[in-house]
Amino acid sequence: MKVQKKNLLILAGIVWSIAGFNILKIGIEAYVSYVSLLNLVLSLVIYIIFMKFVFSKMVNKHTKRIVSYEEELQLFIKFFDQQAFCIMAFMMSVGVSLRVFHLVPEIFIAVFYSGLGGALLCAGILFFISFYQNIKEEV
Repeated sequence: MKVQKKNLLILAGIVWSIAGFNILKIGIEAYVSYVSLLNLVLSLVIYIIFMKFVFSKMVNKHTKRIVSYEEELQLFIKFFDQQAFCIMAFMMSVGVSLRVFHLVPEIFIAVFYSGLGGALLCAGILFFISFYQNIKEEV
């Protein structure tokens, strides 16, 4: 199924927002027993690191790629390239394994997942903003 290339930004926003919401939810649910100023600061640091060094760069990279497509209609899965899908699959596999096999303590899940989930959710929002900015430029 093909969609207008600008709509690939919406699809990316939906995928990353759902992923971020779910991971953030897992982190917050685990946080119940571990709320402290130190843990909240650690989650914030994790959020900042992932936003600055991973997800903001990823959003910019994929937005530029999508906008540069010459053909207006693109296959709907082209919101990411092959490398991004591999990274996503790896992150999901590691995340599920950490929880299912209890490879890390629950406090790690609380602190790390809250920071990571918040960053993923914000990356999804950045894709929506990119969509809006590209719509504005067309007018």
